[in-house]
Amino acid sequence: MGKVVVVTSGKGGVGKTTSTAALGAALAQTGMKVALIDFDVGLRNLDLVMGAERRVVFDLVNVIQGSAKLSQAMIRDKRIDSLFLLPASQTRDKDALTEEGVGQVIAALRAKFDYVFCDSPAGIERGAQLAMRFADDAVIVTNPEVSSVRDSDRIIGLLDAKTVKAERGETITKHVLVTRYDAARASRGEMLRIDDVLEILSTPLLGIIPESQAVLRASNLGSPVTLNEPTNVAARAYVEAAKRLSGEDVPVVLPTEKRGFLDRLLGRKAA
Repeated sequence: MGKVVVVTSGKGGVGKTTSTAALGAALAQTGMKVALIDFDVGLRNLDLVMGAERRVVFDLVNVIQGSAKLSQAMIRDKRIDSLFLLPASQTRDKDALTEEGVGQVIAALRAKFDYVFCDSPAGIERGAQLAMRFADDAVIVTNPEVSSVRDSDRIIGLLDAKTVKAERGETITKHVLVTRYDAARASRGEMLRIDDVLEILSTPLLGIIPESQAVLRASNLGSPVTLNEPTNVAARAYVEAAKRLSGEDVPVVLPTEKRGFLDRLLGRKAA
């Protein structure tokens, strides 16, 4: 049976969808069979990040409502044979999702895949709650700024109260993924330090993804950054995070870009 992982946050724009794509692709590159589900009904962005927007015929709502089979809606990635996408609907709203229908889809995917990633919409409303409902693990994506971390703390409370595992008296495994981190800005007090984030959330750290234009470039090209620019520092950070998610013991280090002597000198003075 596969593991179901919800990628969630309270705040929008923190990098949930790009993180879902990058983590899923990184695991699929190791030979794991990975399914990505877009729960952001009405908006739908995961297909864009995966470069599959022109291949969408059926979607999650079609499957739940019985107008398409799951096999018809799943899109196989052209770059990695073991990576699949189940897109969201752009023409419906989140009320089209039912708990029973989502549960059936998750159960079917869990039986066939090693990992099922649920890309949650932002916030705490119905779509987000259904995305986390059947999860085994949660990746809570946050930027190192106060409002994002505060909203993530709210999501942690929901994970401990509104999931099937919570209702059974079990604990969902939670991880914090800090995105758009800039060590120099953190040292100047312009954003929270990693220790501050972890103290507020009291949740283990999965990884630190540095601020990088490579992530935006990859998204615009329709490719996870782990595939588009695999040697980039952000891509390497995602790969390491994926390894930790799969149980490997990989130390977390603050990622830094390679810089010249003058940059390093100015960086030391600024710090």
